[in-house]
Amino acid sequence: MWIVPESEIAGLMTREAAFDAVEQVFAAMARDQAYNFPVVREAIGHEDALYGFKGGFDRAGGSLGLKAGGYWPHNLERRGLINHQSTVFLFDPDTGKPSAMVGGNLLTALRTAAASSVSIRHLARKDAKVIGMVGAGHQATFQLRAALEQRSFEKVIGWNLHPEMLPNLEKVADEAGLPFEAVDLPGLQEADVIITITSSFAASLMADHVSPGTHLACMGTDTVGKQEVEPSLLAKAVIFTDEVAQSVTLGEAQHAIASGLIADSGITQLGAVINGDHAGRSDDHEITLFDGTGVGLQDLAVASTVVDLAIKQGKAIEVPF
Repeated sequence: MWIVPESEIAGLMTREAAFDAVEQVFAAMARDQAYNFPVVREAIGHEDALYGFKGGFDRAGGSLGLKAGGYWPHNLERRGLINHQSTVFLFDPDTGKPSAMVGGNLLTALRTAAASSVSIRHLARKDAKVIGMVGAGHQATFQLRAALEQRSFEKVIGWNLHPEMLPNLEKVADEAGLPFEAVDLPGLQEADVIITITSSFAASLMADHVSPGTHLACMGTDTVGKQEVEPSLLAKAVIFTDEVAQSVTLGEAQHAIASGLIADSGITQLGAVINGDHAGRSDDHEITLFDGTGVGLQDLAVASTVVDLAIKQGKAIEVPF
């Protein structure tokens, strides 16, 4: 069995490799060559933590396994650790034997950012110039860096419930040589692309904050009860997702479904666009929305990629098991 420690991931995995892995697994899912197992996600009654498992099998890519982990909200303040903690376990699909254990913290950030950037590449207007961010935490910086590579953006605007965190976004914009502007929520009407990446349980982005022709990547809602955008916004949009079953039960679409504003039949897998089976955006006035719920297959795809890289570079630890 191979072990790739968390400390090695940054030197191995790139945004480009994460993008390719996620794009390929979305395509495999839409071809019914890969499927996710039911998600287990529970409040454990200790440290206010959420803990769970996401897994699946990618027949096309040969990846079988799961990611175990979750969210410990007091880690940073009490222990100097990031709040999201996870580990990916891979198994040989031919024998069931464990094949790898991989640090999942940075990989989770990279694969989540890759998912939204895949949606931007396939759904945003080609002439998109302004990108808007709702959320400015740790994950938001990964989102913004990946997104900026998908279009020739000229400006970054951002809003966060706690404005003192907005310099996180401004730093990334500065790195890219772009101006940054803090805005109130109605100011997001200027954006051609909007990424929401918060842990909110109440909508902040409303339908009238979004202009025609905008592409939204809603990346923060991955649990029953979470919510980032107003349900009526989904009713105005053409909706895409990583997996429809998760979108309607624990993704952003759960609220619009419960309100009777949309039906699951109106949600399309992003992989169908990647495969050329769906046209994606139909015109420059259409609002497109990607409901990124985060599927286990994403984790397996990036973990498999990093194991291959680690073995080639001599950075994987082999242990008998």
